[in-house]
Amino acid sequence: MKFIVDEQLPQSLAIWLNEQGHDAVRIAALEDGTRFSDADIAARSMLEFRTVISKDSDFFVRFMIKKEPYKLLYLTTGNIKNAELLRLFTMNFDSLLQDLLEHQVVEMSNSRIIVHV
Repeated sequence: MKFIVDEQLPQSLAIWLNEQGHDAVRIAALEDGTRFSDADIAARSMLEFRTVISKDSDFFVRFMIKKEPYKLLYLTTGNIKNAELLRLFTMNFDSLLQDLLEHQVVEMSNSRIIVHV
């Protein structure tokens, strides 16, 4: 599966996804501080058939209105340490993959996974 990891998430998540055999890129601000817009990220997602992983509620709203990005893994974990985030992914990854194969928006919190249809 192909992923775009949004900039507020750690590079270690993209690395971990790649180590699991997936194609993950992380969006980050350019050296001059320029940030990519949600529209830019959604467009890349649509073009490359990548699932966006983000904590940004704007992506959730954007999907409900415009049906983009291609797919969304919406994280509602709040501020947690990177190690805890990676632990959640490790524990739930098989389920997340299956849900993303069948659905376009999946939400993961600290305690549950919600499929939005």
